[in-house]
Amino acid sequence: MDLSLPQIWLIIGLIMLVIELVSVLLVFVFFSVGALATALLASLGILQGIEMQILSFSAISLISMIALRKHARRLLGNRGKHHEYNEFVGETAMVVKDIPASHEGKIYYRGAEWKATSSDQTPISAGSKVVIVKTEGIVLVVEES
Repeated sequence: MDLSLPQIWLIIGLIMLVIELVSVLLVFVFFSVGALATALLASLGILQGIEMQILSFSAISLISMIALRKHARRLLGNRGKHHEYNEFVGETAMVVKDIPASHEGKIYYRGAEWKATSSDQTPISAGSKVVIVKTEGIVLVVEES
């Protein structure tokens, strides 16, 4: 099975996309753009030789990285900040498993047990009432009330 140069660039572009999904470094996506654009240009006959294709790949990857990386990082960085879940903050719960100073314990809140940590790194014993200060993923940060 012989592959043409545009097909090889297409495969390289798709591999770079997969690597970006795994690494989340926001670098490989620009190499993917370069490879896919080079595949398109080569398939249209605009880029004939391998030297021109490598030069095109390098230039497109570099230009897209310089032009778009800062904007993409800002866009991806702001995405999580607008979706913080603050519904629990200020609510009262009951400790059902001791919360050690620097480890997780369990609290009972709204009919379910939740992982919890102490906001000020002080141990909280089971049976104590606590106030939820913030959330860190699925772990609730609490302080004794």
